[in-house]
Amino acid sequence: MTDTRRRVKLYALNADRQWDDRGTGHVSSSYVDRLKGISLLVRAESDGSLLLESKIQPDTAYQKQQDTLIVWSEGDNFDLALSFQEKLGCDEIWEKICQVQGKDPSVEITQDIVEESEDERFDDMSDSAPPIELPPCELNRLEQISDLISNCLTTPMRKEKLAAAIESEGYIRKLIEVFHTCEDLESTERLYHLYDIFKNIFLLNKNALFETMFSEDVIFDIVGCLEYDPSSPTPKGHREYLRKQAKFREAIPIKNTELLAKIHQTYRVQYIQDVVLPTPSVFEENLLSTLSSFIFFNKVEIVSLVQDDEKFLTELFTMLTDLNTPESKRRDLVLFLKEFCNYSQNLQPQAKESFYKTLTSLGILPALEITLAMDDQKTKTASIDILTYIVEYSPSVVREYTLQQASNTDEDQILLNIIIEQMICDSDPELGGAVQLMGVLRILLDPENMLASVNKSEKTDFLNCFYRHSIQILITPLLENTINDTPQREDYRHVQLLGLILELLSFCVEHHTYHIKNCIFNKDLLRRILVLMKSTHKFLVLCALRFMRKLVALKDEFYNRYIIKGNLFAPVIDAFIRNKGRYNLLDSAIIEMFEFIKLEDIKTLCSHVVENYGRKLEDISYVQTFMTLKLRYDQHQDKLKERNSLDSVPSMLRNSRYRRDQRQMEEEEEMWFNEDDDFEDGSSMHLHKLPADAHMVGKKLDSNLESIGVKALEKKSILEASNLESIGGKVAEKKSPSSPTSPQQLNAVEANGPSKQVNNNSSSPKIVEPQETTINNNATTSPPTTATTTTTATTTTSPTQPTSPTQPAETVTVVTPTVGNVTQTSGDGKVSIFKRVWGLVDYEGGDSDEEEETTVDTGGGENSSKRPRLS
Repeated sequence: MTDTRRRVKLYALNADRQWDDRGTGHVSSSYVDRLKGISLLVRAESDGSLLLESKIQPDTAYQKQQDTLIVWSEGDNFDLALSFQEKLGCDEIWEKICQVQGKDPSVEITQDIVEESEDERFDDMSDSAPPIELPPCELNRLEQISDLISNCLTTPMRKEKLAAAIESEGYIRKLIEVFHTCEDLESTERLYHLYDIFKNIFLLNKNALFETMFSEDVIFDIVGCLEYDPSSPTPKGHREYLRKQAKFREAIPIKNTELLAKIHQTYRVQYIQDVVLPTPSVFEENLLSTLSSFIFFNKVEIVSLVQDDEKFLTELFTMLTDLNTPESKRRDLVLFLKEFCNYSQNLQPQAKESFYKTLTSLGILPALEITLAMDDQKTKTASIDILTYIVEYSPSVVREYTLQQASNTDEDQILLNIIIEQMICDSDPELGGAVQLMGVLRILLDPENMLASVNKSEKTDFLNCFYRHSIQILITPLLENTINDTPQREDYRHVQLLGLILELLSFCVEHHTYHIKNCIFNKDLLRRILVLMKSTHKFLVLCALRFMRKLVALKDEFYNRYIIKGNLFAPVIDAFIRNKGRYNLLDSAIIEMFEFIKLEDIKTLCSHVVENYGRKLEDISYVQTFMTLKLRYDQHQDKLKERNSLDSVPSMLRNSRYRRDQRQMEEEEEMWFNEDDDFEDGSSMHLHKLPADAHMVGKKLDSNLESIGVKALEKKSILEASNLESIGGKVAEKKSPSSPTSPQQLNAVEANGPSKQVNNNSSSPKIVEPQETTINNNATTSPPTTATTTTTATTTTSPTQPTSPTQPAETVTVVTPTVGNVTQTSGDGKVSIFKRVWGLVDYEGGDSDEEEETTVDTGGGENSSKRPRLS
């Protein structure tokens, strides 16, 4: 099957300048001996016959259009076009053409058009190309003239030659004389030829010809020639319209004749371009660029001539601001000023800045204060257009003027408030003016285009002014329509106005900070806006929802607390339930807001929604949003419970400075409890292995003390540090041959926790707490070899000490090593009591810094020791 990339339609331009379809086939490029070069071949899709055999000439201008079209001229009067089914096929053939001609395939035309002045182009024409000889301008030669001009449009070189010939021979004026004769004779056929001649002269796109055609004495005849369109059964009445119906109004008499002539000429040429000339085809879309440029430069010249006439502009603004000026006269002045501003859009940036500075110095803003408030609709509409031009170009000019007014003008006379009033009071049922004024306010309130310098902050000053003097006027219709928690007015014009106000307020929430926040809190604005959720107009309901969505998106805790305190999700939930799960924009918008709360994990709003509206939303199953929201809430509550259960653990053991790797902690605990597997009895217990000497005992104790944060205790108390040093790893270091370890120096060793030595000479105050202590000493006499004595102490907790409900009676095992035949016990039969702490340290929570004092009665009841509370 043939590749569809090369499938094309072949077109040829006929004598009527219309494209004829010559058939559909497949194109290829190959060397043809007969033509002695690379050629384009098109064979018919139906029977394979040859539709086209065209040699790619090195000087032929091939043009690529619209990605799938290649157009070129084959000889003097034969234009061809290939329309490709696929862009890829067009690109392949285009690359082949460019390869033959030595051109870059990225160009859209293979023969460059020289962008030089007309004189330079004419001078640079090849001497080998003969000049075009125009036939005599006679009635019987019109058809021949028309064919010649049509044929010359095919190549840029011939167009240049033809334009030069027409200009040099004054051919246009000769044709106009023939037109007068034809019109007198009512020779319709010849008039049709003249229509084609002048239409094609326009397509030559030459400014020198336009200057002649648009001169005062010729332009109406040109328009007359273009009235006789062969496709129209009757002539058009363009000349009658321009002469009789189109009236030129002079708001102020223009004494500058040059300015007056330019205004007339520009209007008529614009009319020819927009109305008289046929709409250019796809192949002619750029052929009238010079005509557009002609109009453009005319407008620029008009603006410059008006701007330079200071007397004219001064008189204009004096009449505009004069209260005695009739309304009809003021309307004409405003319409002229609007057209003047419209023409200024063609100015370069520097000239445009000078233009608006001139208007500002002449007092255009005070004039607009008057014209905006007028009842005449045309005057008001034109004034809004002028204000829009000014604000779009330089909003700072209007802001600066407003700030000057704020200090010395009544609020209702401030320009900003006049704009808001006119937006609210727009009489147009479709609120066309209100929409335009809302756009003006949005530009003025946009912080992105506000200036800021060292000595001046336009943003701060203007926003302060707006929220002090103007915001109340803007929200008045909103507050009036939401009294008694129900929408008061539901007519289309009013709800459309409320929609515009909500759109502007949503913009303020997004771009302003504390200014709009204060307004919302002071006026309880969100509550009033959510009343509109009950409206019968869905677009207004969505506007109210969008405003709340903007607040939620800020993730501001002030707004969140405001929403929670006012229970402001209730109108949204009610609207959601009233919608009954219908698949519409309201349903999606509400779900999206809760989805945002879930994804951003806004805990306060999540808890509020689940706790207050969970029952209403638990049956919503067609989306997972609310179930996931409930799951998030449950997870959060579980975390809170876990955190609260750790409040009794001292903060010094949970402080992040003493945190250790969780895996290391678990490994050490597992090793410890594996060694204690045999301690299954609460009474007398026996250790499988005991360190051979006190040095090994000390190393064991050191590792245990480190695991529960004893180093924190050493930093808290010098006394505790000295006591800790008396046991553990430093016991062996302090031994000496002359001073052997006595039984009193090592009272007891706790199997799973820190211990404190009882100091009979301690200066600590004696504190006796009401607790009951039972000590069971089972000391046995060991053989001459080194042995151990196991002492078990059972302690009951004091009434003031909290006890875990799952914690059994605390059993403390005290191991005392024996040396020789002497069993180490306390000198008076007393042993120190230490607690094994169940679930000793929580490394994550709690902040209690309390300590508990415990007195252990060792028989004499005279000594006490102080220790930290570990559980």
